[in-house]
Amino acid sequence: MTETKRIRGGDELDTVDSTLVALLQADSRMSNSRLATAAGIAESTCIARVRSLVTRGIITRFTTLVDPKALGLGLQALISVSIRSGARTQIPAFRDEIRAMPRVVQVFFLGGTEDFIIHLVARDSDDVRDFVLENLSANPAVASTRTSLVFEHHYNGLSSGK
Repeated sequence: MTETKRIRGGDELDTVDSTLVALLQADSRMSNSRLATAAGIAESTCIARVRSLVTRGIITRFTTLVDPKALGLGLQALISVSIRSGARTQIPAFRDEIRAMPRVVQVFFLGGTEDFIIHLVARDSDDVRDFVLENLSANPAVASTRTSLVFEHHYNGLSSGK
């Protein structure tokens, strides 16, 4: 009997689907032939399963991860942002503006003390300071920021949203 995991919308991932997802998270460029062999299924079954995972919205995209250090961006920072209480209507515009900035890796919209956490890659601490001053402190919607430098970062390949 095949083991299944229930996921959002009542959909299910069986062992084969779970294996395919894990293999593609490790190497999204893996050929269908190699993927099928690693999962222990036929190539035709493999391509149909992967297409189904995409259609069902379980796999949302295939992407390339770039090492920021290789681009001269050796420093990472997490910047917490609180929006002024009178500027709550500006949250969607603020979020979209920040998302579009080239060195912003991730933007988290939160419930809690802070409204956002921005994951930024930068050349050095001066670069982080300039980003905060030019893009956050100067923004009339922003009440406050708090910056933390990242010493180490691990990404497990899971995503939760847009």
